[in-house]
Amino acid sequence: MGDVSSFQVQSSFLSRQVKVDVYEKKAACPSSPVALLLINDGQDLPSMGFASVLEKHVHSFCRLICVGIHAGPERKQEYGVAGFPDFMQRGASAGAYASFILKELMPLLHQKTNAGQFDKKYLAGFSLGGLMAFDMAIDHPLDFSAVGVFSGSFWWRSKSLEDGYVEERDRIMHAKVRKAAYHENRKFFLQVGALDEKEDRNKNGIIDSIDDTLGIIEELEDIGYKKGTDIEYLEIADGRHDITTWGRAMPAFLSWLSDLK
Repeated sequence: MGDVSSFQVQSSFLSRQVKVDVYEKKAACPSSPVALLLINDGQDLPSMGFASVLEKHVHSFCRLICVGIHAGPERKQEYGVAGFPDFMQRGASAGAYASFILKELMPLLHQKTNAGQFDKKYLAGFSLGGLMAFDMAIDHPLDFSAVGVFSGSFWWRSKSLEDGYVEERDRIMHAKVRKAAYHENRKFFLQVGALDEKEDRNKNGIIDSIDDTLGIIEELEDIGYKKGTDIEYLEIADGRHDITTWGRAMPAFLSWLSDLK
């Protein structure tokens, strides 16, 4: 099994200590380039046996470092879409969280892992943490070349359903992708469970979590990305909005990440 260690980061952007777990797959060629995967809601990784999954399902990296970033008590403020709180003003600190990643955590990881530089950098997250990971991938395409989103909160909206919500206009991330630019070699892994929820806003017979994720795929395709080449979609028929399902999907994500060129 790979090595696991933990440390604390005192963040000025978030005004709190952030616990970080570092998982590293044992390398046959430790002097080769290092790939980095940052994972939001890192406190959930032990419950899915992540260390064991990492060892079994990553096959092409000489050295892969995975960093599980623990969420804090203000999770619903720190995760979201930077600069665009939802209709309840949640996610107001998403920009600060992105700054923590880029300006505080990343420089520290170079020191802690003895990596001169990271050859490739990736992001991942679950639910609201998945939305945050996706948002950073959209905003920082030169920093992160791939993102994995498990049951992403793509419902994130600027108006409540009772206040004149219009799907084409008020889903925040969909609108943001619509204005984004295509970047070659940026990849997306999107997972959702058919039992994620029961809500169906538009009464089309498809639950919102699937509808919203498929909508994101459509927006990505409209700006130039291709499903099957740039976008991998995994729908789990008996999948729920829980750690167990995300743990089941993790091997597919890590194998997909391993195969990226």
